[in-house]
Amino acid sequence: MKRREFIVGLGSVAAVAWPPHAHAQPDGRTRRIGILDRGDEADRLIQVQQGAMREELAKLGWIEGRNVRFEHRFAADDPERLRLYADELVRLGPDVIVATSLAATRSLQQHTRTISIVFVSVGDPVAGGLLSHIARPEGNVTGVTSIYQSMAGKWLELLKEAAPRTTRIALIFVPGIVVENYLPVIDTAAGALGVKAIQTPYRDAAELERAIDAFAAEPNGGLVMVPPPPALGHRELVNRLAIKHRLPTIYSSKYSPAEGSLMGYGADTVTLVRSAASYVDRILRGAKISELPVQFPTKFDLVINLKTAEAIGLDIPPTLRARADEVIE
Repeated sequence: MKRREFIVGLGSVAAVAWPPHAHAQPDGRTRRIGILDRGDEADRLIQVQQGAMREELAKLGWIEGRNVRFEHRFAADDPERLRLYADELVRLGPDVIVATSLAATRSLQQHTRTISIVFVSVGDPVAGGLLSHIARPEGNVTGVTSIYQSMAGKWLELLKEAAPRTTRIALIFVPGIVVENYLPVIDTAAGALGVKAIQTPYRDAAELERAIDAFAAEPNGGLVMVPPPPALGHRELVNRLAIKHRLPTIYSSKYSPAEGSLMGYGADTVTLVRSAASYVDRILRGAKISELPVQFPTKFDLVINLKTAEAIGLDIPPTLRARADEVIE
C-alpha cells in the first residue's frame, strides 16, 4: 500500500446525536472560545486538528470574526507555560475552553470550576481525576478522549511482536505533561512479556538526546512514547535517534509513522476534535455539562513504516503487516 496523505479523517467516535444548527444564538453576542494546547503552534498535525475544530464550528453556525472569537495558547510541552496560559485564559472569561490534553485540563481545573471545559485526548478521565461519572459528568468538565487505559499494554505487545529480540523498553515522556496512569499498565505488560521497562523522563531536547544515547548503549532496546506524543521538534529528534541507534519505536498516534517512526497505534484525533466541536456548540447554546457524556473512540488504527523498519534492520513479520490498517512502503 502506498503512503497516503499525512492527515486523513478515517476514525470514528461514539457520538451523541444532536441536530445541526444553521444560525448562531439569537442574542447576537460574540462568544469567546479559549483553546489551551499543550503542543507546538508550528506542528502540522495540531494545525490540522485546530482547522478541523474551526471548520466544524463554522458548519454549526459559529463563524470566526462574525459571532465567535478564539483565544488560542500553545504551551509546547512546557508545564510551567501550561499553568500560566491556563490562568491567562481563565482571566479572559471565555464562554468555554477546549483543552487538548490531560495536563491542560488539570491546569484549567486549578483555576476555574465554573467555566465549561471540553477536553480532547486525556486518556481515562476518571483515572486521571478529571471527573467521577462518564455518563453524567459532574462539575465543569466533559469531552472526547482518544485512548482506553488498557491500550498502554498493547503498545508493548505490538513492539515486541515487531521486534521479538527486544528485552528493554525506554518509556519516553515529559514530567508534568505525561498521562501517568499509563505507566503502571505498561509495567504490568512488560512483566508479562519478559521486558524491562525503564522510565525515561526528559525536559528539553538536550536531555532527551542524552537519555536515548545512554539507553542505546546496551542492546535489544526499544522506545515507547508515553502519551501525549512529544512536541514537533522532539518527535523529529526521537525518530532520528531511533534510526541512528536502530531502536524500534511506537507512538500512541496513528500519524507518527508518516513522520518516520516505526509504528503508531491510536485513534483518529482529527475526528475526535470534530466531535469535541459539537460539544462546544451545545455548551454555547446552553447545554449543561451533565447532559454531555464523555465520548470514546470506536476504532484504532495500526500504521507501520516499512522504510523505517528497513533502516533499523528489522523485518516486520508478515502476520503483523497483514493486521496493519496502513503500511508505508
